[in-house]
Formats: sequence, structure tokens, C-alpha cells
Amino acid sequence: MAMELSSLRCQMAPLTMLFCFLLVGSVKALPALPGMDRVRWQVDRANRRGPSIGLVMSYDAEDTALQASGYFRPWPVQPFVDLYGRRFHIGSIRGVNVIYALTGQRRLNAAVTVQTLIDVFSVSGIVHYGTAGSSNDSMSFGDVSVPKLVAYTGAWTWKKYKSLKESSTELSFAQFNVPNGGDNLLGSLKYRNEELYSVGKPMEEVFWLPVDSAWFQIAEGLKVNLERCNDTFCLPKTPQVVHGLKGASADMFLDNAEYRNFLFREFGVSTIDEESAAVVMTTTSPGVPVIVFRGVSDLAGGEPTWSSTSLMNLASINALKVTVEFIATIGRQKSTPSVQSSNN
Repeated sequence: MAMELSSLRCQMAPLTMLFCFLLVGSVKALPALPGMDRVRWQVDRANRRGPSIGLVMSYDAEDTALQASGYFRPWPVQPFVDLYGRRFHIGSIRGVNVIYALTGQRRLNAAVTVQTLIDVFSVSGIVHYGTAGSSNDSMSFGDVSVPKLVAYTGAWTWKKYKSLKESSTELSFAQFNVPNGGDNLLGSLKYRNEELYSVGKPMEEVFWLPVDSAWFQIAEGLKVNLERCNDTFCLPKTPQVVHGLKGASADMFLDNAEYRNFLFREFGVSTIDEESAAVVMTTTSPGVPVIVFRGVSDLAGGEPTWSSTSLMNLASINALKVTVEFIATIGRQKSTPSVQSSNN
């Protein structure tokens, strides 16, 4: 349209011929985003290997655990693609094609990275691993949780002071007045559902998001020996893989004993992190298989002895060990349907 308009003006006003020529030339020469042609070529070459498992983690310590483990073998032809400020590493784990990326913290970073993997690369599913805080004694330090359900517990409606209680999952600030109790002008919070948009379905409001049922069954059958010690100390007992519990995510680092106890009482969640719900929700919309492995690195508030810093390395290693065994099992079974990128 711009070219047609420019040509018309050139015919109507001959004295402006030179200006019109420059205008038309500038429209024709508008470039795409810098470097995108090369990136598209790199992505196409990576996708020609066939479908890969998309692997995502959130913290540098989790990325370091993978790089130091020797499990991941970079593809020598093209070990990575830099896209939208993130590096997507291309390679394999136990003979299975894998593309992994460090998402960064909280749900926006996690969702953007997972959506990029799904849209740009040919992936057969998303595996998410990392560390988490424990909300109660159902999980011990170093244990790895494979949750069946996750929820985003950071969406609230802040209710007016003395408004009527509407559900059993409200957080009333008056419950935490000490030492004498009584009302609190902060009122209460009502937890909100998420709006889930799925392919072929109308929008629905959901609170709990399930991981892929077939992948969860595979994870239940894994036999993994977890580590009890790191370079500085040993845990009093060998950690375990725990299946079928619930996890919660929110855009905040939780370090408060009363609030973690509240989440356990009201929602029955055993682990708390910042990204899992975003990863599961992003994959649920297009129907891509997803599973979560979270190693317990700390008690989310009120921990008496160890700190998340001293245990994050061990929790990352244990979550990674379960992840690697899961990916290897997927490779042996070769039963995961391929989800092709819409851009291929």
C-alpha cells in the first residue's frame, strides 16, 4: 500500500520525483529484526534432528548442576541458539534429544521461555526441574517431589475490612494478630482462579493444574538413588523421591513460617516455588506433555538449622538425577507423541 501511494504521488507531482524514489526505496529496504535470518536457519537445522525434550530450570545453581554433571552432551554441529536474550542449548541426555534453557525466576520468565520452546522448536514435551521450599514435614531436605497438581497462589482479591467470608480458602489477617487477637484493618484475601485457554476448548477458570498423567505414571516407576552428602556436610538420612503431592507457586520468595503453614492447611501443598505453575499452565494450553521435579532445599520460613544456600546444590543435584532418569526412560519407551512447532 505504501509503495502504491508513493507511485501515485510521483505521477501527480513530477517535481517531487526524487523524493518519491527515495521513499519507495526506503519502504522496499525495511529490514527484519537484526540477525533473525541466521537464527531461523539455526532453528531449522536443530529441528531437522527430530523432536527434542524441552528442559527448563530457573536458578543459576540448577543450570550449574546440569553443566557440571556430564549428563548433557552438546550437539557438536550447533551447540546452542541465542534467541530473544536466552540461550537454548542443543544436545542430548542419555541418547535423547534435549533442548534446555535457563528461564530466570518467577512465572513471567518461565512462561516466556516455555512458550518459545513450544512455538519455535520441535519438542515432544517439557520437563521442569529445580529446587523448592517445603511447607510441612511431608518432605525432608534433599527429597525430590514429583507433584501431581500445582497451583498459582499469588492471585488475590483483597477484600474490604469486615466483609463476609465467602470460602474456606480466604486468608484473614485477623487470625495472625498477636498477642491479643482481634480484627485487623487489612481485612482478608480471597484466592483467585486462573483463566486457562486451551486448544479446542472454551476458556475455563481453574485453580489446580495437573501434570501429564502418562508422564506422571512413568515417573512413579523410576528407581533413583539420591545423594545424601555434598561437599560440606551430609544429611541425617538418605533423601527419597515422593510422588503425588501438591505444589504451589507465586511471584515471591516465601520465608515465613505462618504463611507456609497456612498454605499447607488450606491447600495441602507440600512444596513452594515461583515457576512450576507457570510451566504447567503454558504447556497445558496447547496440550504438550509436562512434568515437574523439585528438590527440597529449605523450609519456607522458620527453618531451625540449615539454610537454602547450603542445601541448594544438593537439592539441585537430586532433582537433576530424577530428571535424567526420567528422560532416559522416555527415550527407551519412545512413546511420547511429537508436538511439532507451528513455525516449522
